[in-house]
Amino acid sequence: MNKIKVNVIIAGRTYPLLVNTTEEEEGMRKAAKNINDLILSFEQDYAVADKQDVLAMCALQFASKLEINTIKASNESEEITKKVSELTNLLAAHLK
Repeated sequence: MNKIKVNVIIAGRTYPLLVNTTEEEEGMRKAAKNINDLILSFEQDYAVADKQDVLAMCALQFASKLEINTIKASNESEEITKKVSELTNLLAAHLK
């Protein structure tokens, strides 16, 4: 499979990457845009002199969103499993 060369710019630095599909390329470009947008937002809202601090804040924000979504998905999955079990028990009781 041919690799696709992608250059993304994050915080003013260019990062050359190789990806396998156009979907991965699109994902990388969108991720870089989201990071740069968040950097700009942090720089406007806070007096941050060091890019490393801004990048750390971005990493924390994205990682925390991922963890929150994972927790929510797990809770929803448990709730769905509980409801299916209740419905199965009702159906089994009704069929007896």
